[in-house]
Amino acid sequence: MTKLIKTSVAASKSYLQRAIAIAALAKGTSTLKQITWCNDSIAAKKIAEGLGNIIIEEKNTLSISNNGFLFNQSHFTAKEAGLSIRMFSPIFALHNQPILFTGEGSLITRPINIISDALHQLSVNVETNNGFLPLKITGPIKSGEITIDASLSSQLLTGLLIALPLASGNSIINVKNLKSKPYIDMTLSIMEHFGVHIKHKDYKTFKIKGKQKYQANTYNIEGDWSSGAFFLVYGAVKNGVEIYNLDYKSKQADKAIIQALELAGANISILDKGIKVKKDKLKAFNFDATNCPDLFPPLVCLASQCQGISKIKGISRLIHKESNRAKVLKQEFSKMGINITFDNNKMLIKGGEPKACVINSHNDHRIAMAGGIMNLFCKEEIKILNKKAVNKSYPLFFEELKKL
Repeated sequence: MTKLIKTSVAASKSYLQRAIAIAALAKGTSTLKQITWCNDSIAAKKIAEGLGNIIIEEKNTLSISNNGFLFNQSHFTAKEAGLSIRMFSPIFALHNQPILFTGEGSLITRPINIISDALHQLSVNVETNNGFLPLKITGPIKSGEITIDASLSSQLLTGLLIALPLASGNSIINVKNLKSKPYIDMTLSIMEHFGVHIKHKDYKTFKIKGKQKYQANTYNIEGDWSSGAFFLVYGAVKNGVEIYNLDYKSKQADKAIIQALELAGANISILDKGIKVKKDKLKAFNFDATNCPDLFPPLVCLASQCQGISKIKGISRLIHKESNRAKVLKQEFSKMGINITFDNNKMLIKGGEPKACVINSHNDHRIAMAGGIMNLFCKEEIKILNKKAVNKSYPLFFEELKKL
């Protein structure tokens, strides 16, 4: 009998980046626990330091001390972190010091008009490079009523929700086409933990009281469901796995991988402090990933090992990722002999036996992870070009794979 593999996954970068930003706004010293680092989280930490916070790291604990915004610098970079560019832009706008904000890699090819349009509504002077980075932001942000479109991303809404409670007056944000409600729940829960409260009506209207203050606090960072999804898929297909730092009550959108695994017929057990998945006969499934687009790569890995044709809805959410993720998944999985087609907003994946090949990550961490998992399903070897793309979210991913 094969022994069940027990492991943990990295800290959620979605939680850690938000917690860093909010702790950086809280007067006094906050402590973040159970942290692990990736490139995106490091970028957020450096931005917080540039705002004048004193940050001390010891083992897996981070202390952030805010003694007022001293602005150690006026030029910031989000590296390749889309969350940081959208989340910190409204935070920079709280102050009247001109800030130049830029990024690297695929981030410089992503349109940012949504940021400038929203901040202009709040009387912030914003200049862009014809709708792309860099951003030049000069505040201060003013309270008021604005309307934003959140169909492509909820990350700007996260930044506005974090920043506007510190404005001088009350504000209202009207939101159209919000597609990632779980990420907003995540943001609001961290804000409440640090003493700031916001009311909303069905995620369409957010009423924000001004002149609030964040209170320094201690916060534990959850394990990452986005990364954990790959290991859970492995467990369902191969030898079984138990991940002991995933919280089933989490607000993370990618917790929905459990629903997909259940639809595919996987054997799942919910533990007190983790999730256990055992190998079982898998069948094709239909799943809507509109609210959890980062699940597409592990879902495609799962679907490739199911009998029949699986359908995953929500490919419109994949265009402005680190790559055009729908196109890249189809291209790279075809090299493995896995057939993927598109039907309007759905991706159709036919199960099959993966074959040896060389795939390209396209500098997309989730594609590199998918390649790593598919290699474990292949009788020969699937090689991955630019495996280091995983440093964006999980530098030790391939080290963890060795345990499997």
